[in-house]
Amino acid sequence: MSSSTPRTLAEWLEYQQRMHPQAIALGLERVREVWRRLGAPSPAPLVITVGGTNGKGSTVAFLEAIYAAAGKRVGAYTSPHLLRYNERARIAGVDLADARWIEAFERIEQVRENIALTYFEFGTLAALWLFAQAQLDVAVLEVGLGGRLDAVNLIDADAAVVTTVDLDHQEWLGSDRDSIGREKAGIFRRGRPAIVGSLDSPAGLLDSLSEIGALGLVAGRDYHWQRDDERWCWHCGTARLELSLPELAAPVQIANAATAIAVVHALRRRGGWDETAIAQGVCHARAAARLQRIAGDPEVFVDVAHNPQAARALAQWLEANPVAGRNFAVFGALGDKDVGGIAAALDRHIAQWFLAALDADSPRGLSLAALQARVSTGGAGAAMSGWPGVAQALDAAIAAARPGDRIIAFGSFFVAAAAFSHLGATTD
Repeated sequence: MSSSTPRTLAEWLEYQQRMHPQAIALGLERVREVWRRLGAPSPAPLVITVGGTNGKGSTVAFLEAIYAAAGKRVGAYTSPHLLRYNERARIAGVDLADARWIEAFERIEQVRENIALTYFEFGTLAALWLFAQAQLDVAVLEVGLGGRLDAVNLIDADAAVVTTVDLDHQEWLGSDRDSIGREKAGIFRRGRPAIVGSLDSPAGLLDSLSEIGALGLVAGRDYHWQRDDERWCWHCGTARLELSLPELAAPVQIANAATAIAVVHALRRRGGWDETAIAQGVCHARAAARLQRIAGDPEVFVDVAHNPQAARALAQWLEANPVAGRNFAVFGALGDKDVGGIAAALDRHIAQWFLAALDADSPRGLSLAALQARVSTGGAGAAMSGWPGVAQALDAAIAAARPGDRIIAFGSFFVAAAAFSHLGATTD
């Protein structure tokens, strides 16, 4: 090993960020060839791929919790991470240690030769290779961006999920919901279960499902759910479950849990159907920064809502959970996001916006001036103040808060991570 070869995990990650000239380079040719050179091992006897505009991480968490409660050894791959890169892959509920990541990176480096990989592609290959060594029962893989050309899609999953489809990442996926839906449907496989989690999926997604010849299980058509104040019900054909509400707080989490149960039902002949495990998994699944309360005086919630669809879900939660005082928003965003649409969805619930620049956190992060201009295009009528970073915006919101007020920090994983770090909170 030469002196220039990365040795620590931090060195490996910095090396990967320099390797490919583009941060995002969709396409399967490069990762598929490197995977072939690695021997193309199966990550697990049962593989589930989860795509969608929003709800992917939560649906992965529900699936992971359900199968773990049933006694299965589960691997879960998600992105991006909040505080530590290690969060991106878990085996039996434990984040992979630095040494395991380094082992995988070294193996990939041995075989890739002149093939340049992006940061995401390197990590995806590493997670898949580590899962293949781990004697898993089930692997649950979250798509990074889109579906058809995402690195995760090099694996032919036993079942694939598209949670929701809305406008996001249009630069890569298309300008309308039909086009985006077709890209996301690329994770479906002929003759294998394809679960569609949204009640208003675009025609492009449903048409692609039919054209591919996948075995569709569509929310509102093939499986259903209803809820009341204390419990909710899931049913598909003759199967029916009465369940406690999830610990994950947002109303939209019922739809994500219902979708995860539909996956388990579709795979029941291979993965089992344990109603007790389903109930336990749904109730106790955790996903960091999904309306997670990280402080109590004043209350501070963190959410990764970063597009208009997610903002509408956050608004629904605010409507269902009124606060005695005011709602303050600590908000920052990346440059490719519809900031005006996010602001429009939430402004009537927000007493004041504390805007945080993210240009120091990411090359894609919006400067304060750009963020202020875009929030204004959403017709925001609430007061706004601007700050050089999330920590300063959060401190200002906390200082302005009175008893009964609530602070929601959202808009990007970078906002969530900075809020966790600044307040010394954990993702548990």
